[in-house]
Amino acid sequence: MDNRTVTFNMLQLEGVDLAPQFVYPVFFILLVTYIITMITNTGLIILIAVERSLHQPMYLLFCNLSFNDIMGNTNILPRMMMDLFSTEKYIGYVECVTQAFCSHTFAAAAHVILMIMAFDRYVAICNPLRYSSIMTTSMVVKLSASAWAFSFFMVSILLGLTIRLTRCRSVIVNAYCDNASLFKLSCQDVSINNIYGLAYTALISGLSLVITIGTYLKIFTICFVKKSKELNNKAIQTCSSHLVLYMIMLWSVFLSFIFHRIQMYSGYRKLMAILFHVVPANLNPVIYALQTKELKIVLLCKRTFSSNSL
Repeated sequence: MDNRTVTFNMLQLEGVDLAPQFVYPVFFILLVTYIITMITNTGLIILIAVERSLHQPMYLLFCNLSFNDIMGNTNILPRMMMDLFSTEKYIGYVECVTQAFCSHTFAAAAHVILMIMAFDRYVAICNPLRYSSIMTTSMVVKLSASAWAFSFFMVSILLGLTIRLTRCRSVIVNAYCDNASLFKLSCQDVSINNIYGLAYTALISGLSLVITIGTYLKIFTICFVKKSKELNNKAIQTCSSHLVLYMIMLWSVFLSFIFHRIQMYSGYRKLMAILFHVVPANLNPVIYALQTKELKIVLLCKRTFSSNSL
């Protein structure tokens, strides 16, 4: 492979540097993690699809989140596992851009979907009598479509500003392709990319932070004023776990963003980037599904039915 081909048609991923004795253990951990992610999230989607009692707004939003986790991890982990055994990790430029697009769409969609879920919980807890008239199936479909459309639009501009640049480097200084790694390949002025990247991150993260925290502050205020034990238990069950996972995701994005702009600590940056994809995707089915009373009842009934059939 000549230098011209590498420079203009192929890129080289820096990847994750591991000692030989750690390659197989890390591969096994990533493989098991990916399998668990696929089984739990796919199983959740199928269960919600076939069980009519779960055709409710909250569970339809679960499907969005699970689909997003499947997409985000499939976009990253299989390629990363394959690269563990490669000394020279090459990737086509188009494939790299596609991976970056999916990665940023995963991040943006996660924020927007969590905002919608926060709004859903607000209506359910603070306006229970109007919940069925506000959060209709049609409304959930529109909100879900808007979340994906907004994410695609914002990320398209983000990557569009990057692919217009000419490249003078061919090494992706990351474990996988993302926008910052791609525009760092250019020797042109990337001020516009940095400005839009900062604005993009501030808008997505700031908007989700304000809406999510603001929504739950209102929920906790309502619970405090009404002093209803049943309402408090419902709020604690559905809100606390949501906020914990949201903060994990928010800090993963924030630290990854910061480390990208600091030349040192590249190992920490790669770790945060991997954890951002792996950790939430494995926690989502547990936090959003297995802690939900109705879903646990369905799972218990199906398990009992299967046992009796045997």
